[in-house]
Amino acid sequence: MKKPPVTYYLLTFLFLVLSLFSCGDKETQKADNQTNSPTVHTLIFIDKTASVDVKKAFVAQKYQQTLTSIIEQNFRKAGDTFEIYYIHENTSKGRTLSLTCRTEMEDTEGVNATDMEAIKTAYDLSIRKERNFVIQQSLNRLKTQNDNASNLETNITASIPVIARLAESPGITKVYYLSDMVESVKNGRDFQVSPPKDEAQAEEWAKVDAEKLKNYQLNGPDISMILPFEPTSSSKENNPTVTYYWQKLFEQLGVMNVTEM
Repeated sequence: MKKPPVTYYLLTFLFLVLSLFSCGDKETQKADNQTNSPTVHTLIFIDKTASVDVKKAFVAQKYQQTLTSIIEQNFRKAGDTFEIYYIHENTSKGRTLSLTCRTEMEDTEGVNATDMEAIKTAYDLSIRKERNFVIQQSLNRLKTQNDNASNLETNITASIPVIARLAESPGITKVYYLSDMVESVKNGRDFQVSPPKDEAQAEEWAKVDAEKLKNYQLNGPDISMILPFEPTSSSKENNPTVTYYWQKLFEQLGVMNVTEM
């Protein structure tokens, strides 16, 4: 049997070497992307008023899954922050959790594929431990009942100065409302008693209220409203003009991305 020429072995060896370098480069690039990505600031507002019952099976499941998903996506590297505020009569003073990620990916410059895998494994274990802690703390805050008098008013507008302060920080700011978004305050809007009658009125009210809040321009944050309503809920329960009001108010204050879930 004729032996393959020497060039065959040389080409095979060269192919294997290039493959190893390629794998190592891809892993290193992935790690570098994680390390060099912008810091993410996550701000969550959980409604702790009488109108939102987190003991209901649908609400509990939706909000537990939402919190877990948010943490998995946003809590990734050293410097990422995570805060929870309660929505009630005194929302601006309702901060109940504030954490900063400490897990750092080691420098991977010039690292071979084997060492890269070890660094990645150590990172995965550390970030998983941190995320699990944040998830548990968040779920505890979600389950906490508010039996105080503050649960009689829903002051969502008071969250806007909180967002404005955080949005001044370098990085990406992501805001999530776990709420029915039904503003209900004595000296302001009371959507429980008098919601906007249609989209035109909702937009008109939003413009008027935005003028009062013009000192709080929210340039940059992404805002998500995660509502506690089932898909079969009626418009009386899940009033579309209420969420439309908030979309228009946030837009007036400079928010480009407002979503409803």
